[in-house]
Amino acid sequence: MNKILFACILAVMIAGCSKHVLDTEPNNSYTESTYWTSDKNALAYLSGCYQALTFNGLFGYATPLWEETATPNAYDYGNSDGFSLIALGTQNATNASTGNITTGIINGRWSDAYGGVGRCNTFLDNIDKVPVLDTALRARMKAEAKFLRALFYDMLETYYGDVPLILDEPDLTAQGNLPRTPRAQVVQQMLKDLDEAVPELPVKYTGSDIGRATQGAALGLIARVLLFEASPLNNTGNDLSKWTAAAQAAQAVMNLTGAGYGLFPDYRGLFLPANEDKQETVFDVQYSLVSPGLGNSFDLIDRSYNTNAPLLDLANAYECTDGLPITQSPLYDPSDPYNNRDPRMSKTIVYPGAKFLGAITTATSPFQITGYGVKKYSIYDSTSSTNLINQAGKSETNYMVIRYADILLMYAEAQNESVGPDASVYNAVNQVRTRAGMPALPAGLTQTQMRDAIHLERRIELACEGFYYTDIRRWKTAEQVMNATIYNSRDQPIVTRTFNAARDYWWPIPQTQRDLDANLSQNPNY
Repeated sequence: MNKILFACILAVMIAGCSKHVLDTEPNNSYTESTYWTSDKNALAYLSGCYQALTFNGLFGYATPLWEETATPNAYDYGNSDGFSLIALGTQNATNASTGNITTGIINGRWSDAYGGVGRCNTFLDNIDKVPVLDTALRARMKAEAKFLRALFYDMLETYYGDVPLILDEPDLTAQGNLPRTPRAQVVQQMLKDLDEAVPELPVKYTGSDIGRATQGAALGLIARVLLFEASPLNNTGNDLSKWTAAAQAAQAVMNLTGAGYGLFPDYRGLFLPANEDKQETVFDVQYSLVSPGLGNSFDLIDRSYNTNAPLLDLANAYECTDGLPITQSPLYDPSDPYNNRDPRMSKTIVYPGAKFLGAITTATSPFQITGYGVKKYSIYDSTSSTNLINQAGKSETNYMVIRYADILLMYAEAQNESVGPDASVYNAVNQVRTRAGMPALPAGLTQTQMRDAIHLERRIELACEGFYYTDIRRWKTAEQVMNATIYNSRDQPIVTRTFNAARDYWWPIPQTQRDLDANLSQNPNY
């Protein structure tokens, strides 16, 4: 048994096990023969698989918020976790591999995702040793682990392309010199895991089990994986069957009887702790559940550090309330640029002239970097607050890895590419727009016009959540939107970014990993 792995999740096991389970000989450690003896131990180990989601290389600290800064939506003056290197197009296998907090995401995502894979593999290789486990519970737990393994591999193949496919518990001797597995083979295994997981997972949980993987979560991840496969980055021949499969997967979530999925009526409230796990949540990271006492740092980053500062390009992307862009709408007033705009703007970002924490903001205060701040995934809004979180890891707002609005937009995108802008495409997009308080899309759009509308809708609806970076990569538009100068709220230039289309659609394989495994090849032009 991997002793390091047990050490990593010991705290989780102690929190999740009752006293009599831990009161064994020896009473301070476990071995392979003594651990897999009870359902409580098995459930505790599965909690360790979920806990890996909170690693900084995945969804921990403020990583999803920082990922937005590698897009035209936001800017990080501090190069947090190395996202500014990616935004500037200066990342490489060495500067992304130091393990330092300022240059660590490309190395950290690799190691943390494989840490999660290792935990899931260990669980799956040992769960059948538990003699007293209920048959239905055993099947469900295996399905949860397969869902998580697929999610961890999604975080690998989406960013690095080909990666070693490992399906056995950690063994340095057997796995220390593996080559990269073709990405298509990794994706095939992910879909196999998810297909096997769906029938064994419940449609819905109640009580303390809320937050575990459900049928909707597995189907939603299938939809996301297939959408990435169908998109121009991977589907250069525009194989319509891939788009059809992606649409069908998303529709399966929409049609899931008993799940109760829908759009939460209050867009701003959706991202507040009081409204977690409502009808819009398909799968989220439950920080307080899997890491008791250790949350994320969303509030600290949004309010204090401002290292995910929105840019003028994002502000200008919000339409006016008549559904027209600011370049066309008679409602747009350059002297009062944030009036008569898509209501999601004021519910997502703080802009000059808006009230924040009881005071009127300016172009330089309190958000000095670009003049903009983020309120999404933060408890802070227009009213003053005495509950200021000034420490890292003290926020417990769950991060939604998959939410229902994303499912609707994934369906709309895939269906439009597959058959064109039929009524179901309009219906899916307009549900999202109606919740936001925006008018329906105009009738008679061509497939190209609908594609552009869906791309914009994804940008606005999911702004500052960390999804846009993957979107502009899979659409192969990053080379257009990232080779540009970025501007603050006063239309002043900050820096000019570059994006090398021959290289930057994939991350480099970290040099630290290649130093450990000589059989790891490198992505082109790194």
